Amino acid sequence: MDNSYHIKKKVFSGLFWKFGERITAQLISLIVSVILARILSPEDYGAVAIVMVFIALANVFVSSGFGNALIQKKEADNLDFSSVFYINILLSLFLYFILFFLSPIIAEFYDMPVLSPALRVLGIRIIVAAVNSVQQAYVSRNMLFKRFFWSTLFGTLLSGIVGIFMAYQGFGIWALVAQYLTNTCTDTIVLWITVRWRPDFKCSWERAKKLLAYGWKLLASGLLDTGYRQLRTLIIGKKYTSSDLAYYNQGDKYPNLIVVNINTSISSVLFPAMSQYQDNKEKVKQMTRRAIQVSSYIMWPLMFGLSVVAEPLIKIILTEKWLPCVPYLRIFCFTYGVWPVHTANLQAINALGRSDLFLKLEIIKKGIGIIALVISMQISPLAMAYSLIITDIISIFVNATPNTRLIQYHYLEQAKDLFLPLFLALFMAIIVYPISFLALPDIFIIVLQVVTGTVVYLGESLLFRYSAFYYLISFIKKKQK
Repeated sequence: MDNSYHIKKKVFSGLFWKFGERITAQLISLIVSVILARILSPEDYGAVAIVMVFIALANVFVSSGFGNALIQKKEADNLDFSSVFYINILLSLFLYFILFFLSPIIAEFYDMPVLSPALRVLGIRIIVAAVNSVQQAYVSRNMLFKRFFWSTLFGTLLSGIVGIFMAYQGFGIWALVAQYLTNTCTDTIVLWITVRWRPDFKCSWERAKKLLAYGWKLLASGLLDTGYRQLRTLIIGKKYTSSDLAYYNQGDKYPNLIVVNINTSISSVLFPAMSQYQDNKEKVKQMTRRAIQVSSYIMWPLMFGLSVVAEPLIKIILTEKWLPCVPYLRIFCFTYGVWPVHTANLQAINALGRSDLFLKLEIIKKGIGIIALVISMQISPLAMAYSLIITDIISIFVNATPNTRLIQYHYLEQAKDLFLPLFLALFMAIIVYPISFLALPDIFIIVLQVVTGTVVYLGESLLFRYSAFYYLISFIKKKQK
């Protein structure tokens, strides 16, 4: 009983600090990105987007497999962490040198000479991420999420200042390169100062192999997921124009900012907490349900609301040169809305030690997604975005299937937990949308829609006495105490 209370207390504290970290960091990032988007051109953003594909793929190797294995292992000691630390460093150096020598070929393939030096400089981020991934595993395992708050805050602030300064000085694409690299380096340095963990001068290949037995499946899943999601960037960058790619990515950016913050906050706390209950499947089910209910309740109104105010919002914050990203933004609002059910189901599977199932699910989903991608890429970048709606709906059922058996969390229960807040948010959007036709300045339209939407949604929550609403109220009161 005492252990259960202790874990629950850590979960509440973890969620508080993780939400604080993500909200603070992304508020700063949003301000910085708006300033940079006004200064820089869509072509600059398109070029960096291609570079980031290769960095993201390399980062999977040093962050996805071993890190989750360290969190999931029941008794992980400093030898485990030290072994992963040194192996990650060697692996990251190997990956960096591969990218270093391939960068001219990549630049020639896309007919963008600037890609070669940009990739070589930003590739340093892979080596820094190798250190950071072990730090994050240690902090997550011990649920010391307050450390994340400070490291992310300093990293985001400093990188934003560097990026804006360089953009105003006319550095173009290099302003974005410097911003990304400064962020990762600062984050890692602050964690090194604030977290007590240090690697021993020991490395056990036997320990690493045991961790890899669990982690390689997550690594393969991470590569599949990252490669699949970045494939659209590579195709649009090659088949269409860098401006098309910039509009696609900018449309993805704003719903992504909202959803990833909520999703990352919940999943980073949920996984270590679930792992401690991995022998109690009923408890894992309760935590999975609560995660889906609460995150869906928060996420759907934000997504529908953002979709409704998309056009005037983009005109105000990014200027009219970015208006072609509005259709993409509205599509991504829906695709990100279903993320809570993906995340909670997959974290439950991981926490139960079934990384084999996790990998199988990824193979099935990506196979379906690639078929949709091959068809849609022949039409237009917008068709490629629409194909994500189809694949994400199918993925709901794919991800939910194992947990109908593992934790007895059946389809009807999941549908109720996911779609009830969806319908509440949809009704709110229907009420709010006509306001956009009023003959008022864009800023007043947005304010009126936000206020009306908030009142309508909270009113619906009270009328239907929705449990997630009262759970959040209880959570806030406990944190105030």
